[in-house]
Amino acid sequence: MKHLISLFCAVLMLVACSKQSDNTLEAHKAAMKRFETMINTADTNIAKELIADDATFYTPASPTPLYGGEGYLSAVYRMHQGFSDAQWKLEEMVAEGNVVVVRWTLTGTNDGEFMGVAPTGKKIKTTVMNFYYFNDEGKIVNDIAAEGMIGILRGIGMLDK
Repeated sequence: MKHLISLFCAVLMLVACSKQSDNTLEAHKAAMKRFETMINTADTNIAKELIADDATFYTPASPTPLYGGEGYLSAVYRMHQGFSDAQWKLEEMVAEGNVVVVRWTLTGTNDGEFMGVAPTGKKIKTTVMNFYYFNDEGKIVNDIAAEGMIGILRGIGMLDK
């Protein structure tokens, strides 16, 4: 009987952990849907809600790391300087543990200077893939991008197809 009670308790703990894990994954996915709104509207309040203050981001557009929600939005602002109508569409996401992988479609018109290149008026559409890491409080602490810069540079005519 003692073993049966121990086994029953172990099963209950596993079920509880599984439910908590499922809830965490769903919370991370919901956060990414809000993140899509944040990057498309440059909403600083949503950035503060979703991104940890000590989060560190690296981007080819900045020689130094960017920190927190304001740092992340500074990269968004740089994109909007070159592509005032830039929009990111969340196409697909997969969550596991503290990581959410998102496939984005980025569209825009090169109507401003971008990374030292004069505006071309050309439209771009490229796929971008990012890995977002969450802390125990459910905030984003890191974002590792599979570079979509080649698509942007091709889109504005900097590279031959």
